[in-house]
Amino acid sequence: MTNDTALLVMDVQNAMVSRVDDPGCLPRLARAVAAAREAGVQVLHVVIGFRSGHPEAHPRNKSFGALPSGAFTADDPGAAIHPDLAPRPDETVVTKKRVSAFSGSDLELVLRSRGIGHLVLTGIATSGVVLSTLRQAADLDYRLTVLADACYDPDPEVHQLLTAKVFPRQADVVTIDEWSTTLG
Repeated sequence: MTNDTALLVMDVQNAMVSRVDDPGCLPRLARAVAAAREAGVQVLHVVIGFRSGHPEAHPRNKSFGALPSGAFTADDPGAAIHPDLAPRPDETVVTKKRVSAFSGSDLELVLRSRGIGHLVLTGIATSGVVLSTLRQAADLDYRLTVLADACYDPDPEVHQLLTAKVFPRQADVVTIDEWSTTLG
């Protein structure tokens, strides 16, 4: 089960984490990453990143067109992956240019090259990167699992609605502990 599975740890960057209003969020994410590593599941880190001057972000884009100059560039400390979830040297970091982990990135190439057919989704925010990635991954025929307690949204009601009503249409939605027991 684990050789074709990848855990995606998405948008766990300092700027995103600084807005998280849940002290248990990072420890839960770290538990999911530890379980994956112990079971030999590939861990992929997905981050948002732009070139200096943001040539990839059109002003019409409400999310990215309004970013301050220098935000989410190589020189921005807020763009760094939070140290509690720092990638190991053998773990791939994928840089995306939009909300979905697939948009503007080489994620699909990395997954295909590694024979990955099952994605386990985690990240900040449930209504952002997790939702967008789930929808696109489902259209690309990936088997999907969402770790509900390893996702965070600033609106708990939206998180609950997505994980209880929307995501189950395209993914198995489980807790970290439930998923961990399936790893053997």
